[in-house]
Order: sequence, then structure tokens, then C-alpha cells
Amino acid sequence: MSASDKEVSSPSQERPRKSARADSKYARKQQAIVAAASEILNRDGVKGMTLANVASRVGLITTSVTYYFRKKEDLAVACFLDAIGRVDALVESALREPDARMRVQRMLQLWLQLRQRIVAGEEPPVALFGDMRTLQKPQRTVVGDAYRRFFAKLCALFETPECAWMTPTQRAARAHILSEQVFWAVIWLRRYDADDFERVHRRMCDILLHGFAGPGRTWRNVQVSLDEMLPEASTSAAQETFLIAATRLINERGYRGASVEKISERLNVTKGSFYYHHDAKDDLVVACFKRSFDTMRRIQRTVLAQTDDQWEQLMTLAAALFAYQMSERGPLLRTSALVALPLSMRQEMIEAYGQVSNRFAGVIADGITAGSMRAVDPMIGAQMFSATLNASAEYRWWVPGATGEQTHELYAKPMLMGLFAQ
Repeated sequence: MSASDKEVSSPSQERPRKSARADSKYARKQQAIVAAASEILNRDGVKGMTLANVASRVGLITTSVTYYFRKKEDLAVACFLDAIGRVDALVESALREPDARMRVQRMLQLWLQLRQRIVAGEEPPVALFGDMRTLQKPQRTVVGDAYRRFFAKLCALFETPECAWMTPTQRAARAHILSEQVFWAVIWLRRYDADDFERVHRRMCDILLHGFAGPGRTWRNVQVSLDEMLPEASTSAAQETFLIAATRLINERGYRGASVEKISERLNVTKGSFYYHHDAKDDLVVACFKRSFDTMRRIQRTVLAQTDDQWEQLMTLAAALFAYQMSERGPLLRTSALVALPLSMRQEMIEAYGQVSNRFAGVIADGITAGSMRAVDPMIGAQMFSATLNASAEYRWWVPGATGEQTHELYAKPMLMGLFAQ
């Protein structure tokens, strides 16, 4: 770790030593600041968090907060490291279970119990990880290294004798699916009373362990033609090119990292071209979301018109959407970008995402009625299907050695057939 990274990861290092009582008071205040900042991060992202609004939450003036964290980026790092540490402790506990299935169930149970305590106000909030990518170096390096260590531990959940058949690539993909389920659940769990979290746990585990396939239904690698499903873009060629580049950059760097300059540089156009298409950066994010939702709806309509067999529909939807993620037209904009939008825009996009997800739920519900799918919770199943689709766009970062052609097998099959399907 470099000297600058040490400075970021320990913003209070140069503070003079005090008594144990003073240190305890300092630590409590620091924890209160991190808790308040994590709540603001989850609502407004790194972009919207300021030292001033954190200070007002904990009854301090801004200069007092700088005694603990000199810059807001240092405070953001502290929030993310706190979150990683708390989730890492859950994985440590789950690793004590004797087999991988029990580890997955225990990990989800502990996570939902933590969410239950947070909702009840018994524990401070956990910062959501989606906005980590907005950090710049050296802060990004510090948080990224900590998250990679956590992810390696998550992969170890599948390092058991009964999972000896899994390659490192397959373990990493399953760990990635699991992590995405956990973190996206924070969003849709808001629709449930905390008293129902135990039931949610059972239903999530049922889907993760056993998938969706009904009796006699098997997996096959469906071949699709995106050109037939999406014959024409709904926008001009120039606008389409711009939105593809913006989506990729936002997915890679987050809202803050996807500057007008970087988008224009990637396309080799002037900044004026950006403002020709969009008045403001928020408008661009909304346009990227709308393009993603429109793409998903068009694929859904096409697939649902091809066959009345819902299991075939779900497999084909997975094949088409995962193929789109890897295509030159893709990927879809990651849901982590939602936190960067103003609340009014964000709510509109969440509702639009919900409509797309409801169609997946409808396919699952009809499949249960027809007997082609197992009796699972359709709403939870749809959210978990969407989360896996969301995860696949980042396979290059978390599944070393995988190719785009493998993502359907690495992500869709474990989601539809269960994490332990060979």
C-alpha cells in the first residue's frame, strides 16, 4: 500500500494519542459520522453527499467533521470499508457451515437478519456498494482492494468437496450471482415488512438452490438472433452510438466518472455534440435507462410471441438478454446508476424497472400454473432473475478467464437451474 493510500484508509492516523476514554469518545463520534454518511450515500450517492449535510445529521459544524475526515472522499472510503467489513463478517460466519448449500443459506439468513436490525433502527445502515466505482484514485484503489478480498472469501463458500467439479471460473460466477442477489435485495425488500424477511429468506434460498425448472424440464443453450429481435434502433444512429458509449462508461466509472469530456473523448467528438443531444448529465442517465428498458421490453414482446411454453420463454429471454449484454449494442445500464439521479427522476426509473420486472414475474407465474416451472415466488424470482442479468455485464471484472460466449452458461444456467446444477 502506498503512502497516499495509507492516508486515505486511516484519515485519523496523525491525530495525537489521547487517553483510552478520549479515544473511545473519538471512535463513537467517528462511527456516528460514518453511520450518517452511509445513510446519505444510499440516498444521494457519493455525488450528493457533502461534509456539510453529514455534519448537520450528527450535530456538528463542517469543520468539526474535517477533524475526523479531511475530505468527503475519505469519508466515503470509511463508509464503504465499514460496509465491506460488516458483510465480510457474515461470510466468515457462513464459512463455518460444513457444505456449500448450508453456507449459501446461512449467508443469506445473516444478511436478512442484519437488514431486519437496520430497519428496526438497532444497527446503523450499510453503505450500498454500487457507487464505489465513482471514487477516483487513490480512494478507489483502497476500496477496490478491500472488496476484492471480500469477493475471494465469497468464492470460498463454494470450495467444498461436493463442489469439487466447479472450476474457479464457475465458483467466481456463482459468487458474483450471490453478491448481486444480496445487494439488489436491499432495493426490493422495501416492499416487505421486516417480519416477513424470514419467509423471504426461505423463498430466495429455494430459488438459488433449486432454480425454476419444473418436472422433466432441462437446460439447453438457446440460440437467438438479436438482429431479428431488435431490427432497428428507436433512435438515430448518432444518438444510439452516443447512448451506447455513455452506458458503457457509466457502468465502468459510475456517474461521476462518466464525465462529458470522457464520453466525448471515447467517441472522438466535441463536447458540443453532447449538449446537442442532452441538456444535462442527469438527462443523459435517464436516456440511457429508457434505452435499456425499451430494449428489454422489445425482447420480451418478441420472445413471448414466439411460444406459449413459459419455460421456453424464460430460457429464451435469458439467452437473448445475456447475449445483448455481450453484444456491440450492449450492455444494459446497471441499476447502480439509479442512486445518482435526483429523487424525482429516480422514482420514475424505479417504476419503469418494476414494470419490466413484472413481466418476468408474469412468465414465471404462468409457468407455475402450466406446470413447466416449480412453485416459486414469482415476484422474488423476477427480481432475482433481473439481478443476475445485471451482474452479467460485469463478468470481466469478477470472473477471470471467462469469455462473452460463456456468460450464458455461467450466469443463466445457475440462475434457472440452481447454483449447484452441473
